[in-house]
Amino acid sequence: MNTYPEHKIVQKCLQEIEIQLDWGPSDKWHNDVFIELSEIIQEKTQILLSPTTLKRVWGKVAYKSAPSISTLNTLSKFANYDNWRDFKNKNNTKRSSWFEKKVLQHIGIIATAAAIMTIAFISFFSMIGSKKDPIPPIDLSKISFGSQPISNGFPNSVVFNYDIGTISSDSIYIQQYWDETKTIKIKPNQKQATGIYYFPGYFRAKLLIDGQITKEHDLFITSDDWIGTVDYEPVPKYIYTKDIMHMNLSLPRLVIDEIKSNKEPLTSTFHLVKDFKVPANNIHISTSVKNSYQEKWAVCQTLKIYVLGSTGAFVIPFSIPGCVSDINLMLNDVYLKGKENDLSAFGTDFSDFKNIDISIKEKKVTVFIDNKKIYSTSYHESLGRLVGIRYRFLGAGEVNYLKVNQSETETVVFDDNFKR
Repeated sequence: MNTYPEHKIVQKCLQEIEIQLDWGPSDKWHNDVFIELSEIIQEKTQILLSPTTLKRVWGKVAYKSAPSISTLNTLSKFANYDNWRDFKNKNNTKRSSWFEKKVLQHIGIIATAAAIMTIAFISFFSMIGSKKDPIPPIDLSKISFGSQPISNGFPNSVVFNYDIGTISSDSIYIQQYWDETKTIKIKPNQKQATGIYYFPGYFRAKLLIDGQITKEHDLFITSDDWIGTVDYEPVPKYIYTKDIMHMNLSLPRLVIDEIKSNKEPLTSTFHLVKDFKVPANNIHISTSVKNSYQEKWAVCQTLKIYVLGSTGAFVIPFSIPGCVSDINLMLNDVYLKGKENDLSAFGTDFSDFKNIDISIKEKKVTVFIDNKKIYSTSYHESLGRLVGIRYRFLGAGEVNYLKVNQSETETVVFDDNFKR
C-alpha cells in the first residue's frame, strides 16, 4: 500500500477525476480504460501521461514512489485546477486546530484591528516610498539554444548546447518535445545537457526559465528508411529494415510469436520519418494494410495511420465495427472521440488486405476504403511539410505498398512496394 506523505490528497484528486469521467468504479477499470484516459488527458491538457503512469497512480501497478510533480500538475489540470498547488490549496481537508477555532470565534475583532493596522502601514510606506528597483526583463538576444543528434540509430541521444548569459535562476529546464513531463533539469553554470529519444520524429525542443519558454527550435530525428518497433515501455524493441522487408512490410515470425505470448496488450509500429520536401496539406496517400493477429486482447484489430507534418499531425484510426466506440480521430487541431461522435465509417475487418486512400487537399481530408468514400471533413491549422508516415497496430500488421502523390499535379513523391 502506498504511504507517501501526500497519498490521501492524491486520492482525493483521483476521486474528482473519476466523478468527472463517470466511468464507474476505478477498481473495475482494465488496461484499455487507461489507454483511453491517457488520450483524453492529452487532448485536454496537451500533456501525455502514459497508460503505465496512470495505472501506477491508480494503484494498478505496484510502485512505492510518489507520483512526480509533473504528473500531479497534469492530473490537477485535467481536474480543472491550475496546478497541483492550486488543487491542494482548494482542497485543504485538515481539521481546525484549537487555535484556529479561537480565531474564528473572535474574527470580527481581529478583522477590525487588521484593517486599522493595514491603513497605518499603507500610509507609512506611501510617505517613504519604495526603494526597490524594478526587475529587468530577460534579454532573449543574449540566450542561445541548439541541439545535435549524436548518431543515426535508435535509441538516439541528443546534445543540447545553450548559454543563458548572466541570468540567475534555480528553475531552468529543457523540455524535449511536446510532452511537458519529459524535461531535463539544468544546474547553475551548466552549458550542455543530453536527452534520449526512442522513436524518430519531428520535435520542438524548448528552453524554460522560471516556467517561461525563452528559446525553442525544431529537432528532426529521422529514420532514413523504414524501422519497426514493438512498443514496450519505456524502451521499445527495434526491428531494422532488413528484417521487416518480406515482399511487404511485416514483422518476423518470431517477433509476432513474442507479441502473441504477451499477457498485456502490445502495439507494434512501422516508422518512416524523413523530409519528403512537399507540403503535407496537399497530398494523396494510397496504401494497403492487413492485421496479422486478432486474438485475445487484439480482437479489435485497431490500426492507426499517422501522417506527420513539421507543424502538426493526423492520426486516422480503424478497427472492426464492434470496437469503433474506442477509437479517436485526430486531424491536427480537430479531435473527435469515438464515444462522442459517430466514427462507425472507420469500422472494417482487416483480416485481409484493405486498400486505404487518404486525400488531403486545401485543408480538407477525405478517406476511402477499397475506393469507397467513408469520411470527409476539414481542419484549420497547417501541417507544414510532410515529414513522416507511421502505421501502428494493436498486436501486429502488414503493409503491402505505400504511394504518396501531390494532390494538384499528381506528381509521385514516394512509392514503395517493399520488394527489396
